[in-house]
Amino acid sequence: MRTSFPKDRIEIVLLESVHPDGAGELERIGFTVRPHKGALEGDALADEIRRAHVVGVRSKTRLGAEVLAGCERLLAVGCFCAGTDQVDLDAAALAGVPVFNAPFSNTRSVAELTIAEVIALHRRMTERSDALHAGRWEKSAAGSHEVRGRTLGIIGYGHIGAQVSVLAEAMGMRVLYHDIATKLALGNARQIGSLDELMSSSDTVTVHVPDSGVTRGLIGAAQIARMKPGSYLINNARGGVVDMQALADALRSGRLAGAALDVFPDEPARAGDAFTCPLQGMPNVILTPHIGGSTVEAQRAIALDVAGKIARFIDTGSTIGAVNVPEVDLPEQPADAPDRPHRILNFHRNVPGVLGQIHKAAADLGVNVAGQYLRTMGEIGYVVIDIDPSDTDAFNERLRAIPETIRTRVLW
Repeated sequence: MRTSFPKDRIEIVLLESVHPDGAGELERIGFTVRPHKGALEGDALADEIRRAHVVGVRSKTRLGAEVLAGCERLLAVGCFCAGTDQVDLDAAALAGVPVFNAPFSNTRSVAELTIAEVIALHRRMTERSDALHAGRWEKSAAGSHEVRGRTLGIIGYGHIGAQVSVLAEAMGMRVLYHDIATKLALGNARQIGSLDELMSSSDTVTVHVPDSGVTRGLIGAAQIARMKPGSYLINNARGGVVDMQALADALRSGRLAGAALDVFPDEPARAGDAFTCPLQGMPNVILTPHIGGSTVEAQRAIALDVAGKIARFIDTGSTIGAVNVPEVDLPEQPADAPDRPHRILNFHRNVPGVLGQIHKAAADLGVNVAGQYLRTMGEIGYVVIDIDPSDTDAFNERLRAIPETIRTRVLW
């Protein structure tokens, strides 16, 4: 009977200095792991991952359709970060390769950075620090304020926005938020139905929305013009959400008192590369190099989260947490159970009649189905089937012969 390789023959390549606890967890489970410090590209990337069963990346390595096509053994991709823009998700799905990420593991780190920026902007800390570095003692209360009693407007009340809300309220701030969906308010926060109303009612506006066609350019000249004179804007979401030139103009004119940005429309590929943006050199502007989730705690949590999802998929077929294929799960089966069924995973094109063909194959062969779960998403269907150990090879071959089948794998 054909089954998956023994665990020690599953090769996992981790690029871009994934936290060592992630690699350690995968090795503890029994997989063979090859970690690399930096990103790879071109022939070096293709050569390194050609025989890999799993590839793990962070934000810099690009896994396009051509690269994925060269990985015939690839079972899964792990994005050890929140985003998945670096992977061609459609190409991976059409190859039966689920892509996993960690969308929430850096939530606290981003929220804490945001709160730190709120305080730093209100106290004009960057200007005071720059003056001392330049040898000038500029002790003054001018333009400095407590955040207590001030209004924070949050655009996007997801995991990060909600964490920011809790922390801000604990410091005595009044919290307003705007989201395209109705969200349960935490504490005394209040949802505002209009983006314009939020912009005009807040002393500080902080952005926490995903990158999409709807959010790109969300904060432009018109929205900035509605902000309170002397207010602040923070963007720790995605670089394309805020019009950088409009923000620069508002800061130069004095309409806004300051800003903080951790994300930019064009970001360098590597540490040490040159960087330019319209806000450089401006007083009371905090610029950080996309470090919102760059804490030891967040990176460790991300590594363990993604490693766990990868291991569970390889061991049980679970796609819970995948972003590009249907999420399917069945209970684990104890390895030492005398009547343990065999588990078969089948990715297929989502067209009518595939499930009927699967059931016909089982009926023709007299296969007893002990458990089954099917879900579809877009062009892809995924079914996990537990069957009695008899006739597994024959059933597997029948599944492979179905024209719509993308990939079939016997786990045990």
